[in-house]
Amino acid sequence: MDHIAEDKYQEEQSSWEGIKQSLGPGLLMAAAAIGVSHLVQSTRAGATYGWALVWAVLLANFFKYPFLEYGPRYAIATGESMIEGYDRLGKWAIGIFVVFTIGTMFAVQAAVTIVSASLAAELTGIALSPLAWSAILLVICIVLLMSGQYSALDGAIKLIMAVLAVSTIVAVVAALFEGGTQSHINYYPSIWDVAGVSFLIALMGWMPIPIDAAAWHSLWTLEREEQTNYKPKLKESLFDFNIGYIGAAFLSLGFLALGALVMYGSGEEYASSGAVFASQLIGLYTESLGNWAYVIIVICAFTTMFSTTLTVTDAYPRVSRRMLEVLMPQTFDEKDNLQLYRILLVVISALSLGVLYFLGDSFTLMVDLATTLSFLTAPVLAYLNYRLVTAEHMPADCEPKPWLKWLSWSGIIFLTGFALLYIYWIIPFG
Repeated sequence: MDHIAEDKYQEEQSSWEGIKQSLGPGLLMAAAAIGVSHLVQSTRAGATYGWALVWAVLLANFFKYPFLEYGPRYAIATGESMIEGYDRLGKWAIGIFVVFTIGTMFAVQAAVTIVSASLAAELTGIALSPLAWSAILLVICIVLLMSGQYSALDGAIKLIMAVLAVSTIVAVVAALFEGGTQSHINYYPSIWDVAGVSFLIALMGWMPIPIDAAAWHSLWTLEREEQTNYKPKLKESLFDFNIGYIGAAFLSLGFLALGALVMYGSGEEYASSGAVFASQLIGLYTESLGNWAYVIIVICAFTTMFSTTLTVTDAYPRVSRRMLEVLMPQTFDEKDNLQLYRILLVVISALSLGVLYFLGDSFTLMVDLATTLSFLTAPVLAYLNYRLVTAEHMPADCEPKPWLKWLSWSGIIFLTGFALLYIYWIIPFG
């Protein structure tokens, strides 16, 4: 019996060590997720519609789950990223992914950067233009990523994200005890008009993160494996994913609750100006926690949003580099990797600034444009991800369980249905 107990203990220790070695990519995904979709869209949903859109947040998190989970699943099972996987499916699949990535990445990076810029102005009190702050932040991101200091910053970001999470929970509880501004309100505005459906699609577009992030996650999983020199088991990698995903989903409800409890029914609406929005966002916390919390909250909110900007600034050049390597293997080899990444880092950031220049300080327009584009491409990317993890080259023991396959098809129907609903409402026929 002693030998059995000892073997069990060693097995548990080994499993725990494996989990610790695997932790990282899922938390990195959560850092990217807890940004625009949470700080902006979830709180706007609560402020504008009260509790009426809780169902949309829950369903978006629920139905997107399998397609994002397939990122680490595919990487662990095959030892390659989803980008190589799309190429295996055929030129049509990698072509769709390339077109969708190029078609959305500049708007996405512009959106997350302008939110960070607005919070930077609130944090420092330096009233530069949104474009100027965006340029400063992107230069900082480029310098950090080129100098290889991202890993150290990532560790600090995880700590501050934890502080923001605790602050959000405490703020929601405080607002609940105070009764909120809407305790006497028994009705919510309808979302079934052009403005409402447009916002609904924008809300779900990045809830909790675009489906594109599955490909990012597959790359991060492989890089974590190389960094630690440890090949995790599938269950260990999925444990890391589930921690990040469930945490991000839970916090999305917290931000919606803050908007509903503090702003809904008060007569105050979220401003389209980034600078005013940042002040309103911080006000959500200080109204619930008190003015003493201002400095802590503004630092945490900015750092959380900056982590999203930094992650996106890193992800798109990394994905673009891998796309080029897959599409033109004779042109790029291993020694070109770092140089190509650096070039793409600068070019993509510069073009994203160009998008910001042309759209100006149309804060909510920028965010809604990026999130809507992500939602409209979601059904196709969801189908590609499902095809990939059920393809012939996928090891049978790593394929999704039957319940996950059923959830995948339900998710594809859900995403397609709402995309068609948006087209029906927005595009006039006849």
